Amino acid sequence: MSVVAAQNFTPDELRDMRAAGKILAELFQDLRGQVHAGVTGKDIDAWCAREITKRGAIATYKNPEVNFPGVICISINDAIVHAVPTDDSFQVGDVIGFDLVIEVNGMKADSAFTMIVDEEARGAKKLLLNTTEQSLYAGIDAIHGAVKTGDIAAAVETVLNKAKLGIIRDLVGHGIGRNMHEDPDIPNYGQRGSGMLVPVGNAIAIEPMATLGGWKVKQDSDGWTIRTRDGSLSAHFEHTVLITETGAEIITQL
Repeated sequence: MSVVAAQNFTPDELRDMRAAGKILAELFQDLRGQVHAGVTGKDIDAWCAREITKRGAIATYKNPEVNFPGVICISINDAIVHAVPTDDSFQVGDVIGFDLVIEVNGMKADSAFTMIVDEEARGAKKLLLNTTEQSLYAGIDAIHGAVKTGDIAAAVETVLNKAKLGIIRDLVGHGIGRNMHEDPDIPNYGQRGSGMLVPVGNAIAIEPMATLGGWKVKQDSDGWTIRTRDGSLSAHFEHTVLITETGAEIITQL
């Protein structure tokens, strides 16, 4: 059996990771009120940069090893993840995913959510957002102590398949802690009982990504933005969780 190496966080590291998760959850709560038609991605990026510093954290995407051209990924409509903030104004009805990693004393927390600009969710958009978020919590609920990555993946896939959504296959969740991306990869599709065993005490980021169309993707010339190849709308939700003896502690929620 393949077992992921134990991260063996110290009490101070756990304290700092939880602090980063709380700051991120509070920031995301406030961010929702900043998103309106006419606002640009760069406006939101600048707001996030100020707030991250004000709240005592560091924007991981701006670290030299990542060197992303912003502090937050802002993925609009057919953009799935890693989209660069631009000067383009948000439009009513845009489906926008926000993905942010911050750190406190080097310990990372990663989260994402998707929302609709100035419009109540209905129809296919509502199905896309609600189901993708539900699949995230299904993945978290699959954790009952040490867990196989396939158990999480299968739980996510089951929810997305029931709604006949496209499941992105080329992008995955991951371990997290001292580094933004650590072992193991956590796909959003798979079979129960398969994959690597993640021990109690480790931290992972579970992040379903789904579309109203197919699963194939393409990358923009900016070298960052990943889009659906068929132009279909997409959604992305993510939490950082600590695996406990009996389940999972979500550190990126209030």
